[in-house]
Amino acid sequence: MKKYKIKIEPEALADIRDITNWYKEISANLGKRFHSTTIKQINSLNNDPHIFAIRYNEIRCMLVEKFPYMVHFFINEKTMIVEIFALISTSQNPKIWEEKTRNNI
Repeated sequence: MKKYKIKIEPEALADIRDITNWYKEISANLGKRFHSTTIKQINSLNNDPHIFAIRYNEIRCMLVEKFPYMVHFFINEKTMIVEIFALISTSQNPKIWEEKTRNNI
């Protein structure tokens, strides 16, 4: 089975940084745990990103374990790249990102 490459868009990197910093304000360990959990899960997408359902416009979502955030990503089969577009809170409406991601695909 071929492995996919992972590409994290700058907006998603900013999301990870901002959320990590927010958790660090609560507890340094919590911030570290969020960051390491998120990066580990994103990196795991290189094996089989298809296990996550398409939520909208070919965008798939993966829940970050033990945190109320979802990683929004697209699988580019031609280039074998998983493109990470955003991390958003599960309490936010994903339609916020529909327009943005639609333009990137």
